[in-house]
Amino acid sequence: MKNLVKYLSLLLIFVFVLAACGKPTADEPSVAEEPEVVKEPEVAEKLRIAIVSPSEYNDFAFTQSIYDAMTLFETTHDIEWAFSGMMFNVDDAAAALRDYAAQGYQLVIGHGSQYGSSMQEIAPDFPETSFAWGTTVETFGQPNIYAYEAASHEGGYVMGVMAAMLSKTKVIGVVGPIETGDAKLYVDGFVAGVLATDPTINVRVTYIGSFGDIALAAEAAETHLAAGADVMTGTAQMVVGAIGKCEEAGAYWFGTQAEQSTFAPNTVVASQVYHWEVVLEDMVARRAKNQLGGEYFLINLANGGQVIAFNENVTIPAEVMEAAQATIQGIIDGTITINLP
Repeated sequence: MKNLVKYLSLLLIFVFVLAACGKPTADEPSVAEEPEVVKEPEVAEKLRIAIVSPSEYNDFAFTQSIYDAMTLFETTHDIEWAFSGMMFNVDDAAAALRDYAAQGYQLVIGHGSQYGSSMQEIAPDFPETSFAWGTTVETFGQPNIYAYEAASHEGGYVMGVMAAMLSKTKVIGVVGPIETGDAKLYVDGFVAGVLATDPTINVRVTYIGSFGDIALAAEAAETHLAAGADVMTGTAQMVVGAIGKCEEAGAYWFGTQAEQSTFAPNTVVASQVYHWEVVLEDMVARRAKNQLGGEYFLINLANGGQVIAFNENVTIPAEVMEAAQATIQGIIDGTITINLP
């Protein structure tokens, strides 16, 4: 009997041990309940953009237009950007463009028509990098070069209409840099606007042969003013010299490329402002779809890439303002045709 009780006791202990071995405790999860490995979410690569330009970021003209555009663009896009100004020397600019590409910047912009040959030479060495330059339509058939330009004659025409209505002497002066690109297009549009409004006006045009010679621009402006000009315009970074002479003489000035009223608040009537962020938006969108280049873009009044900024410090007669607004709308809707000289 004792042996039977002993045998049953041992059997019960054995059963409990088996049960304990087959069931995981609260502190020991079973193999089937291994915790899932959580993967870190992938972080999108931040777009890096570099810009090389011939003058300083605050030149009140061409370089400032791209710098201001990038400043606006970064408020709506997750980007990192770098800027190299005062790159008048093409060889120095080429070295900077190549260096930015080597550093891994995905979009490298040469903001100057003098950089074309550099783009053509450098781009093939960095096939995964997008390059862009302007103002031009030329991509050299390269799949990773974008080009961009401004329909600057549109704003020029608007300015010409206003200038013709404001001139009392019927003499208007123009100080141009080099007869090429958006500079020539602007001047031609301005002259067309003046003559379409009043063909009796004497429009005096001088190209000084330089984008940056401020002293030469001032000298050209003095010549126009001495000939009786009471309204003037011009384009490129050298125009600050001409604007200064207009300010001294009490003449009106019309600007382009960047907002110039802050330079001469009582002299600049209006400015055609370039908003290159319209182009930047297009290039970035296409790059996101693996289109690295091979296309050119245009800014104009219709797409908001060009905006006429009127200076509130200068009293513009109601009829002049009405004519300006009507001209802008006419150019946008196609009812006004600009006949360039």
